[in-house]
Amino acid sequence: MTSLPILPAIVLVLLLTGCASVPAVDNETAQLGPRPFYLLNTLPDGELKSRLEACKKGPFVAYDFSIGHRGAPMQFPEHTKESYEAAAIMGAGILECDVTFTADGELVCRHAQCDLHQTTDILLKPELAQKCRQPFVPAEGDQPASAQCCTSDITLAEFKTLCGKMDGFNPAAKTAEEFVQGTPGWRTDLYSQCGTVLSHKESVALFQQLGRKMTPELKAPQVNMPFTSAQITQPYSREQNAQQLVDELRQAGVPPENVWLQSFEWSDIEYWLTREPELGRQAVWLVEDYAAAGFDPLHPPTWLAEFTRLKSAGLNIIAPAQWMLVQNQNGRIAPSDFAVMAKQAGLQIISWSLERSGPLYPSGSEQKGGGWYYQSIGEITRSDAVTLELLHVLAQDVGVIGVFSDWPATTTFYANCML
Repeated sequence: MTSLPILPAIVLVLLLTGCASVPAVDNETAQLGPRPFYLLNTLPDGELKSRLEACKKGPFVAYDFSIGHRGAPMQFPEHTKESYEAAAIMGAGILECDVTFTADGELVCRHAQCDLHQTTDILLKPELAQKCRQPFVPAEGDQPASAQCCTSDITLAEFKTLCGKMDGFNPAAKTAEEFVQGTPGWRTDLYSQCGTVLSHKESVALFQQLGRKMTPELKAPQVNMPFTSAQITQPYSREQNAQQLVDELRQAGVPPENVWLQSFEWSDIEYWLTREPELGRQAVWLVEDYAAAGFDPLHPPTWLAEFTRLKSAGLNIIAPAQWMLVQNQNGRIAPSDFAVMAKQAGLQIISWSLERSGPLYPSGSEQKGGGWYYQSIGEITRSDAVTLELLHVLAQDVGVIGVFSDWPATTTFYANCML
């Protein structure tokens, strides 16, 4: 009998289960919890369900394919230490810090520069609430309650006194205490007692400690640029902002191959491609809709030329919203023309964001077949089973290299079983 070569245990398990992709972190096990298996049970009988069921006993390991979108914000306050740790436990090989800046020019993790009123407890801290761009205004008549608090309104030291909370607010609020109570019913406040907010430097150190790669997104400023403040007397430009992000990664010793810089702004991508080519090779241009990115939705035949131009400029990775990558083709989910042409031009694709829509109700319901993220396939989005069906098409037919998810256990489960 011919003897088998001696393999590391984790590699042997992957080969025997048909999971041939290399995990993101050697021997790094992942804990998935019940959600992936709940979704599995919603699938109709067929090849996809059979293959996933054959794999459901694991073991499971971390994969780069699984990207923690703001951490794991389905149940943990986004961009907090607790959210990132949860995503890592669930096997996300890559974690995301959305990057913006404070009044004293320090980089911090927030999805938007001016979202503190709905993602932290700043309105409950009078000494900081009074610094907000727009203080709390209670609801009155048909006018909803409002507030706007920005990272650029406060210093890093003040930012670090905040507690991260679940994203949301109550538009009917009469008090600040009522305003911050706006968590959607399909999320939970169970782990939202006081999320630990992080600077970008702290997020980098945490990701390194967790053994994870990183994909920082440079957010568009919501203040006039160049920016000045009581602490920043010399104008702070967008280019300085983009360079500061890179400098902090370099100072932390992060290898370029472990970083995927992101931005919706082509000027940021262009800056990194020309000024920081090592990191620019993996720069990710985010695209939210056709027109905003310069693609004429009325003339899809022109898209291939535009993709080819972007590729020749040095772009290698594009990340459209997931609805842009698929279409309803005779009642089945299929790759969109946009996705096909991007691949034809030699671009790699990342998709965002899975599991951000709540329950996937039938078309015609209040949720409109999954809402914004499912708009191109709303008519065939009738249950939570579409989560895995869409993921399967993105991975196998579109050929994405990674998927952002608000609950990375799902993408980790799929990657272990199917990649």
